[in-house]
Amino acid sequence: MATATIEQRMTALEEAVRELQDAINPRRPAPDWLDRVIGSMKNEPAFDEVLAHGRASREADRPGRENECDE
Repeated sequence: MATATIEQRMTALEEAVRELQDAINPRRPAPDWLDRVIGSMKNEPAFDEVLAHGRASREADRPGRENECDE
């Protein structure tokens, strides 16, 4: 019976220590997904081409910019 009591006490102590450690160690926030993405397409010619197409499309959609280069 004494062995069971010691095992129960050890289990309770281990749980208490685990709870104390969790309370002391603040949880780290999840890494920001944007930090992982930034720079991942560096030196990718295809990605640069996509950016250029997107930029050209946005500039073409702007009102009053059709003949700006002719002035």
